[in-house]
Amino acid sequence: MSARYTVVFIVLIASALASWLLARQTRDNDIDAAPYNAVHRGYYLKSARILGTGTDGSLLYEIWADYAEQQDDDRISFTNVTIKYSPQSDVPWVINADTAIIHQDERRVLLRGHVRAVSNEGFSGNETEIRTEYLELDPENYVAETTARVQIRIGARSLTATGMLASLQENRLELKSNVSGKFVP
Repeated sequence: MSARYTVVFIVLIASALASWLLARQTRDNDIDAAPYNAVHRGYYLKSARILGTGTDGSLLYEIWADYAEQQDDDRISFTNVTIKYSPQSDVPWVINADTAIIHQDERRVLLRGHVRAVSNEGFSGNETEIRTEYLELDPENYVAETTARVQIRIGARSLTATGMLASLQENRLELKSNVSGKFVP
């Protein structure tokens, strides 16, 4: 090998080594500069059944959902939800909705989308149905409330209103505004 080939060979090796070091430093800097993106470590459930208990620990209500997932902000979201009080609570209401959310620091269940509450022993002892797009349920105090438009059917009578406060345990209903109805004798 001539001196010329030796010099070219050494220059090629030095170039390859410098290229490798430069690529490695660039890759390490990219990794260090990448923002920290923690993996969501919540849980999810399919065909979920959640039990709600009263202050004494006894079963108060049950939530059934096709899907439940813990969100990043300490809330649980549900899809295709049914809420039913336990027979011991003597509250004969069943509530259905497209979605529901429960925040960790609140006791209310926020129901959205085709919300429907039904009772065979509802207001005035008649079959009662309440429909709305949004409902806040306080299951421990048996209170349902909304500021949205509601449609209420009590037996053959029907009412519509904007806003409602209902005590499910006492079968008492208060309509807020824009009340209109149809009463059949």
